[in-house]
Amino acid sequence: MAKEQQKNAAPDAAVTPGKPAAAAKRKKEFKKKRERRVIPHGVVYVAASFQQHADSITDTDGRVVCWSSAVRSAQRLAQGPPYAAQQASLAAAGVARDQYGMKSVEVRVKGPGSGRESAVRALAAAGLHIVVIRDVTPIPHNGCRPPKRRRV
Repeated sequence: MAKEQQKNAAPDAAVTPGKPAAAAKRKKEFKKKRERRVIPHGVVYVAASFQQHADSITDTDGRVVCWSSAVRSAQRLAQGPPYAAQQASLAAAGVARDQYGMKSVEVRVKGPGSGRESAVRALAAAGLHIVVIRDVTPIPHNGCRPPKRRRV
């Protein structure tokens, strides 16, 4: 039976014990190197609530380039929200600057949290040129509609 299998095998296939014949013929495949995307100007969205802080850096079309939040390290949150916001902003700005070549940003701050100012200062300290700072916190103008009058 073993002699029949050796006869049926292709004569040019080098059969080594433990490796199939197809693996011996396989050529090394090279993947094309991914082009580095350069984004010179971006938009930073800072969401600062009382409990959490999040930064998202996007290009001008709104596609998220990188993000960071203070929740990634609970120890930083324990040291205080402004410090946690500063560390999160530094991390996101470092990635945007180094990997995508970002130089200038427009900052949009939302929320009543205590880490708003420290996040913006950290972005400037990380080497990003801040063009505009906008407060986009939603403000209710006249509030919700009150419930209808109670009839007894």
